[in-house]
Amino acid sequence: MLMPGTRIVGGFCLFLLGIIVLSSCEKFSGSQEIPAYLSIDSISIYSDYSTQGSASHNVTDAWVYVDGQLIGAFEMPAKFPVLQSGTHKVTVLAGIKKNGISATRTAYDFYAPINYNMKFGMDSVTRMKTIRTTYATSASFMWKEDFEGSSISLDSTNRSTVPVKTTPEGSPLTIEGLHSAIMITDTAHDFAEAQSHTDYVIPIATVYLEMNYNTNTILTVGVILTGAAAFIQLPIINLNPTNGKSKKIYIELTPALNYTTGIDHFRVYFGGFLDTGLTQGVMVIDNVKIVTSK
Repeated sequence: MLMPGTRIVGGFCLFLLGIIVLSSCEKFSGSQEIPAYLSIDSISIYSDYSTQGSASHNVTDAWVYVDGQLIGAFEMPAKFPVLQSGTHKVTVLAGIKKNGISATRTAYDFYAPINYNMKFGMDSVTRMKTIRTTYATSASFMWKEDFEGSSISLDSTNRSTVPVKTTPEGSPLTIEGLHSAIMITDTAHDFAEAQSHTDYVIPIATVYLEMNYNTNTILTVGVILTGAAAFIQLPIINLNPTNGKSKKIYIELTPALNYTTGIDHFRVYFGGFLDTGLTQGVMVIDNVKIVTSK
């Protein structure tokens, strides 16, 4: 059933498509019905910079529904069969790699669904090319920092041996805009750590941290949890060196924020030691957002 070159995310998609094929056996064995095909090249993001920040994204997959039924999750660019004819409602959800891990692909709830009324014909290909979405109306930005202002909402911690600064205008290390945040370690000052300036109330909802980063040393991202009589610093993920390229990642904070009872506020922190063999460690971050539901 699948066209050559089609890439499907996860074994469950094969299972889902198998169910669809089996449930349509009578059609295929009787009238020899031929499926229609749908292709999607990519999904782009539009954002209102003043309220939502950068449109930087790393959407890798399309989660496709026809009349509310999941067809599958497809790594783009993708071309896949749809066992329908006539006009149907098609919904596409933007998919990401949660925590940057291929095995944890998911539809990102904070991007709005993309809806079409689409007419399918047997053995025809509907090409959607690049489709566009934006943040969902339910998305709420607890923290949004692009490091473009005269002051930034990121502070070096007392433990850090180097300060957090912003890149100078025109620096090749800047990820987007005029400035990014940067921490540079060396053999005499080998530990960097910075935290969000504000304590945030832990919401009863899913919480994600979005960020761009470029690092030549391991960069740790985590949360600092506080309560009436509690202080817990909890690492969430170690980001590997990016070989000079900037990357976008979506880190789910929810499990860490629900780590224990007696906690009601949190901060996000970034940091790391100078990796063995390096004389200088460079950690650059940009477009930091904490996103949850309203």
